[in-house]
Amino acid sequence: MAAHTLLVLAHPRTDSLTAQVAARLHARIEGEGGTVDVLDLYAEGFDPALRPEDEPDWENREKVYSPEVRAHMDRVLAADDIVVVFPVWWFTPPAILKGWIDRVWNYGFAYGRSRPRLAGKRLLWLALMGGTPEEIARLGMTDALGLMLVTGISEFCGLPDARLRVLHGTELSGVPVELRAGRVAELLDEAERTLTEELPGATATTATATTTTTATTNSSTAATVTALAATTTTATTTTENTKNTLNEEPAR
Repeated sequence: MAAHTLLVLAHPRTDSLTAQVAARLHARIEGEGGTVDVLDLYAEGFDPALRPEDEPDWENREKVYSPEVRAHMDRVLAADDIVVVFPVWWFTPPAILKGWIDRVWNYGFAYGRSRPRLAGKRLLWLALMGGTPEEIARLGMTDALGLMLVTGISEFCGLPDARLRVLHGTELSGVPVELRAGRVAELLDEAERTLTEELPGATATTATATTTTTATTNSSTAATVTALAATTTTATTTTENTKNTLNEEPAR
């Protein structure tokens, strides 16, 4: 059974470098036989605000979630791999991405069980930052993001196979116009190499499927992503049963 990837995109512009990176990864995975559910948070009009109906009686981990949140949970469960592509603004991911975590990665679903429902999935956070590696290291931005996304979210939710990688130097305004296409090509190639290094086997057969829920993809997003894309490379997924004992009690 071919590996299935949930590709989450968090950028408002379909012509952005972030969207082009997502497009390249989408095309590469599909070109090697995997399937991809593109979740473009802006294009799908996702509301990042957590409301009471999303988390009724939040201490009850068997509660019934709102229909929109349930639909997003199904898409997460259906994936073998999750790849999240986003820019870094004000040292953090965009608010819409944080809101997706707040609403969808809910108590009783993503955490709060001794055997996490998301155990065995692999997760790649792929961040685009404008500064050089030296500037970003001096500011501690990667460490701060890693603490938030890898430790605070991924590992807490029973996903030890989670990684943060950064594409540096993505601010093109200081690059001469005639050199920008070349710089974009370099960054897209780097994104593909990152996928190969961090999620080896992302497009090959998986040992176990997590859930067989059908994922829905926004058609305009898919068209944009396909139009922007170019292909390459290969992969296999392993499924782990990880036991997480950190998440027994509700926490907010």
